[in-house]
Amino acid sequence: MDQGRCLFCQISQGKLSSKKIYEDDDFVCFHDIKPKAPVHLLLITRKHIVSLQEVSHRDIDLLGRMIVLVPFLAIKGGCLNGYEGGFQLMNNSGIQGGQEIPHLHFHILGGLNYN
Repeated sequence: MDQGRCLFCQISQGKLSSKKIYEDDDFVCFHDIKPKAPVHLLLITRKHIVSLQEVSHRDIDLLGRMIVLVPFLAIKGGCLNGYEGGFQLMNNSGIQGGQEIPHLHFHILGGLNYN
């Protein structure tokens, strides 16, 4: 899929609306429109990378910053409310891995009760 038709590229470029909670030069984070948890955020790269299967050594800095951003976004999004709070971080890679949108993204899920 070319970047012009990529749903997440369109969101990151402001061509499609989303309920954003964060954005900077490299990342955008917004609420999933089909949440699987009380809090369901999507963290995407502005750089079009199809999946984790396509990252390279050139993406080390970008991915490192992406991971470091996750706890901040979990707090900002409402996943971490004191000691009992927590979140689940998910990535689906490739069609057989359950990836629906061919653009690298992390799911940040909160508010689930595993007790």
